[in-house]
Amino acid sequence: MTRDRNRVCPVELSGGLEGRLRRWLQNPERILAPYLHEGMTALDLGCGPGFFSIPMARLVGPAGRVIAADLQEGMLEKLREKIGGTDLQERLTLVKCEGGDIRVHERVDFIMTFYMVHEVPEKPALFRQLRGVLRDTGKLLLVEPKLFHVSREEFQRTTGIASGCGFRVLPGPPLTLSWSAVLAPT
Repeated sequence: MTRDRNRVCPVELSGGLEGRLRRWLQNPERILAPYLHEGMTALDLGCGPGFFSIPMARLVGPAGRVIAADLQEGMLEKLREKIGGTDLQERLTLVKCEGGDIRVHERVDFIMTFYMVHEVPEKPALFRQLRGVLRDTGKLLLVEPKLFHVSREEFQRTTGIASGCGFRVLPGPPLTLSWSAVLAPT
């Protein structure tokens, strides 16, 4: 059986992206706190239903901003419903990506790509776009799933592509069942 590694997680399965077990294994605040500070502008690319977007918005505070971008309108709608009528609505901007275009053009201080780069067929184009929006002092946290998805060799190929697109590859935080790297502009 072959597995389509470029398949995007369907909206119908988005509930599995937010369970208590995931929050315990991949605590957003613990993962993000070293990278996000009050007043920053951050991009959560492949935001899904907002597992990381909402904690990001809290960490950047009222003076900060989070751009939550996803290919699927259904994922953005789930996030829109969660933040509707809250103070987070003012901090979160939702963007629908189109094919190979992230459709984000403003400069950001931090980018989160959590379990989504392996779904992208044109990784060099993606990393060039991300380098184009990341400030020279910014950081990109790249996290990919180990089990059944991304081998060590595939992850190394991905970081090699990022390196060729203007990023310096630094060790990422240790995360259960995940590969991680911090990418900084060269």
